[in-house]
Amino acid sequence: MVKVNGYIVVTSIVVIILVGCTKAPSINIYSIEVPKVVTISKKRYKDKVIKIAFPYSQLEDISQKMNFSYSKNNLGTYLNSQWSNNVAKLLQGTMIELLQNSHIFKAVLSENSTLKGDYRLETNIFTFEHQVRGEKSYAVISLQFTLINSDTGELVKSKIFNYKEATSTTNAKGYAYATNKIVKQLSSDLLDWL
Repeated sequence: MVKVNGYIVVTSIVVIILVGCTKAPSINIYSIEVPKVVTISKKRYKDKVIKIAFPYSQLEDISQKMNFSYSKNNLGTYLNSQWSNNVAKLLQGTMIELLQNSHIFKAVLSENSTLKGDYRLETNIFTFEHQVRGEKSYAVISLQFTLINSDTGELVKSKIFNYKEATSTTNAKGYAYATNKIVKQLSSDLLDWL
C-alpha cells in the first residue's frame, strides 16, 4: 500500500513539473491603425451629425479571428494570431475616429448614442480576409458604405469599395501590414466619396 501511494506521489510531482514547464504558444495580436487625415472643409455636412452603425456581414464570419483562404472552398483562421478586437468593432472605431479627425461633420457618434443624428453610415462587409494562392498572398477587403438620411430614411448614396493588396509574407504579420495599407487607402477614398 505504501509503495502504491509513493508511486502516485512521484508520478504526480513529475506530471506537475512537466505541465508547469511547458510553454503555451504565444498569440500575436494585430490591430487596425487609424490613418492620419487633414481637416476637410466640406460645407455640406459642417452642421450635421452622423452616426456610424455597427458593421455587419452576411457572407463573412466576423470576429476577432484572422481569416485566411487557400481557395474559395479551403478556408480557415490563424491559431496563434488574431485581431485586437472584433473586426466590426475595429472598423466602426476606425470610421468614427477618421470622420472626427476630418471635421467633415459637426459630430460623429456611434449608433448607440441617444443624440439625434442627421445621417447614418452603414457598412456591409463582403470580404475581410487573407488570400493565399500558392506563393502569392493578398489582403482582400470589400465593403459597402451606405449613407442614409436619418430624418427621411432615404438613401443619400451608396458605394462598394474593393481592395486587394499584396502581402510581404504569407503569414498573419504580412496580412496585418497589408490590411493597414488598405485601410489607409480606404480612408482616403471614403472621405473623398463623402
